[in-house]
Amino acid sequence: EVLDSSDGADPLFYLHGGGNIVPGLEEELTGKSVGDKLSVVVTPEKGYGVPGGPGPQPVERSAFPPEVQLEVGMQFHAEAPDGSPLTLWIAGVEDDHVLVDANHPLAGVTLHFDIEVMSLRAATEDELAHGHPHGPDGTAGHHH
Repeated sequence: EVLDSSDGADPLFYLHGGGNIVPGLEEELTGKSVGDKLSVVVTPEKGYGVPGGPGPQPVERSAFPPEVQLEVGMQFHAEAPDGSPLTLWIAGVEDDHVLVDANHPLAGVTLHFDIEVMSLRAATEDELAHGHPHGPDGTAGHHH
């Protein structure tokens, strides 16, 4: 199943070393040059992890803002019982309950990538400070 593609669209920009892509893919891209083409298989351990914990848990729909259209795969942030931040994903939506899971929807999935390196450039100081790219030239239309 193809989950995402930049085929026929703008390439994906990422900051190497910034944790913007899964670790297994970033490892394989280390040292590559413009024009390099590669097929990469990333195991769950180097992708979105191996599923753990109790799995999807029901939360009352009333815990979410009523105007928000909830969808499976949607990510949100909550606070754990100890006060630490917690990232959760919606695993299911029912009439009065929402199933939430601390596992990424692609946890446990082996990922396959077909890559062509289109361009390389040094990161700008702003990109390094923010931890992500700001477009093809480092400034294009990016605002915080």
